[in-house]
Amino acid sequence: MSDNRSLEIARKLVGLGKDKEAAKAYKVALNEGIEGDSAAELEAALWNLQFGTDYKVSYTVLHKLHCAGLFQDETFSIMTEAFYTPNIKELQSHYERNCKLLKKYPYFFHEDFVPFEELPVRFYPYDDSSYIPYFANENRFGELIDFKEPVIRHHFFHDLENPILAKDIFSQYELEYLCDNVRDSTYVAKENHIYLHYTNWEEFCSYLQCLNLRALLESKKFVFLIDDEIGEYPIDFNKRFGIDYSKFALKPIGIREVSRLIWHTQLSTHNGGDFFNEIFDNHPNLIVMPSLMFDNVAETMSKVRKIIDQIKSTQDITGAIADWDPRYVRELYLMKNRTERDFLVAFFLNDKRATVGLDYASRISPALFFQPHFSNIEYMAELDMKGRAALVSNQYDEVMASPIFRNFKYIKTFTPMRRMTTSHAATVRFMNGMAKDSWVNPREDGKHSVVGDAVTERIMNRSFMLDPHERLYKDSVLVRFEDGKLNPKATFTALAAFLDLPYTESLTYCSEYGERDPITPGNAVGFGTEALYRTYDEFANDAERCLIEYFMRDAYEYYGYDFHYYNGEDVGMERMKELIAGCTTINKYIRDTYRPVLMEEAKDGHTLKPGKNPEESVEILLDEAEERMNSERLRIFEVLQNGLNFVNRAGQPLHMMPKLELDPALLEQPLYH
Repeated sequence: MSDNRSLEIARKLVGLGKDKEAAKAYKVALNEGIEGDSAAELEAALWNLQFGTDYKVSYTVLHKLHCAGLFQDETFSIMTEAFYTPNIKELQSHYERNCKLLKKYPYFFHEDFVPFEELPVRFYPYDDSSYIPYFANENRFGELIDFKEPVIRHHFFHDLENPILAKDIFSQYELEYLCDNVRDSTYVAKENHIYLHYTNWEEFCSYLQCLNLRALLESKKFVFLIDDEIGEYPIDFNKRFGIDYSKFALKPIGIREVSRLIWHTQLSTHNGGDFFNEIFDNHPNLIVMPSLMFDNVAETMSKVRKIIDQIKSTQDITGAIADWDPRYVRELYLMKNRTERDFLVAFFLNDKRATVGLDYASRISPALFFQPHFSNIEYMAELDMKGRAALVSNQYDEVMASPIFRNFKYIKTFTPMRRMTTSHAATVRFMNGMAKDSWVNPREDGKHSVVGDAVTERIMNRSFMLDPHERLYKDSVLVRFEDGKLNPKATFTALAAFLDLPYTESLTYCSEYGERDPITPGNAVGFGTEALYRTYDEFANDAERCLIEYFMRDAYEYYGYDFHYYNGEDVGMERMKELIAGCTTINKYIRDTYRPVLMEEAKDGHTLKPGKNPEESVEILLDEAEERMNSERLRIFEVLQNGLNFVNRAGQPLHMMPKLELDPALLEQPLYH
C-alpha cells in the first residue's frame, strides 16, 4: 500500500466516523513515511495520539517536526500536554528524593540544590527508562536518551594505577556498571572509590529527575565532585575520614563479583579466532580460556547444577566435584537463585589455566572472556512477503536462548572477520583433512566426516549482521583479522578501549595459558602475517570466490575489503548459472569425501542401482546429488538476487555490526584492503 493510499484511507475512515480504524490507517501511513508533507504528518500524529494504541509513533513524529523547525508552537504544546504535564509530580518527587539522599551522603560535598521549577532541562518521558530532554532557554528538544541502554560508551578502566575518575556520567546503566565492577576498597586493601566529576551543577541537578541513586549510594563507593571540587581528587580517606584501608586483608574474587562477559563470537570457521584468544590470554583483568565447544559447556553447566542441587549440607562439599576447589563449591551451594552464569564463572575461576595472568589485587573485578565454538555456523534464508531474506540459524537461536548469556548483566561483544574468500578456502582445506582423518581415526559416533557445500554456507553466513534490538549485540564491534596482524598496536589499543580493559603488555604478544607463542598446526605463530596472503588455490577456484564476493559485496564495501575476483559486473541468471557450474573445486571435494561413505554402504547392499556394479552405482548417486545441490544453490541465489536486504524473523531490518576504527597515528602499516 502506498503512503498516499494509506493517508487517503485514513481520511475516508475519519469521514465515516470510524476513529479507531482511522488511527490504524494513520499509523500505517506514518510508519511507511509521508514524505515531504509535514502537515499530513502532524495530522496523522494527532489522530493516532488521540485514538490509536501506540503513542510512540506520534511522539516520534512530533519530536521530529519540532527539531526540524516545523509547527514548533503546536508540537511543543501537544508534547507538553500529552507527555510532560501528566508526569510532573512524579519527576519532581524523584528529583527531591535524590536530593534528600545526596544531602545525607558522606561523600557528596555540594549544597543548594536548584529548585525543581528552575531546572534548565525538562525531561519528557518516552517509556520507563527513556526521555527526551527539552532545553527551555534554547527552545530545543535534544535526542532520545535511554538511561538504561545496555551500552558502555566510556573507557573507564584505561588506568588502574589510580582510583577511577569519570566525567559527566548520566547513564544509569554505566553508573551501575561502575558500582558492580569496581571492587570495594575493603576488598583490595587500598583507597578505591569511584570519583564522579560533574562539570555543571545545574545540569547535574536536572538529571536527578531521571536517575535512581538509592541502590548506588548504599555501596558508598562513589565520591561526587562538582565543578572545581575536582581539585580534591584523590581524597586521602585516612586523613579526612579516619579510614585506613591498608589494614584490611585482600579478599578473593567472588563468583558474583564477575558480572561482565566479553563474548568473542564465532563469525565463521577459520576466521582468526585462535589469534584473538591468544592475544587476550594472560590479561591481568580477564578470566580467559581458548574456545570451548558450546554444547560441551552447556552440558557441563547442567551437570554442575545437578551436583550442587543434590548437596544436602556443607559436610558434603569437599570432593563433591572432582578437581574443584571446595571454596567455589561452597559458594555455589550457599548462593540463592543460582543461574548457569554462576556455574560458568565458577567453572572458569576453578581452572588455574584460566586465571594464570589474573591480578587479584586489581581495582576492578575481572571480566569473563568466552568464545563458545560451533563445529559450523549455518544460516538459511526464507523469503518474506516483501521479498526480503529472513535469516534463520539454529546456532544463533541456541546462543540467544542460552541462560548462560542471558544472566550476565554486562556484555561486550566483538567479532573477528577475515577476508571471506580466504577463510572459505581454509575451511575447505580443514574439512577435507577432517574427512581423511575420520577414516584413519574413526569418530566416536562411528560416522565419517565429509565436505559440505561450503560455498553456499559461506554466502549465507551473515552473522556479522545484527538485530539492533537484541541485547547480546547492543554493545558490539567487528574487528578485522588482517588489522590485528598488520597493525597490532592500533588494533588492540582500540579493542581494549571498546572492551573497557587497560591496554597491557599481555596484548602485545600471543600466549595460551600464559605460555608465549603457542604452536598450533596450520596457524601462524604470533604476529606472523603469512596467513594473510595464503589463497589456498587447491581448495577454491575463481568461480567460487567470485560468487562469495558478489553476494558479500555489501560487506566487502562496509568493512574495507577490495574485490579480487568479482569485477563489479551485473550478474544475471545466465551468468549465475555459469558460476554455479564453475563450482568444480568444492564439488570435487564433496564427491571425494562422500564416495567412500557410499561405497561402504554399497558393499553392505545399500544404495545400489539395479543392474549396476557398486562403482557405477555410487557415481550415479553422486551425479544426482550434485544436480540437486546445484538446483538448491540456484534457488537460494535467486532469493538473494532480489537484493541484499536481510531481516529477522519479525521482519525487522538487520544492520552491519559496527567496524572497529583504528587511530591513524598508531598505524604501523597501511590498512589492509
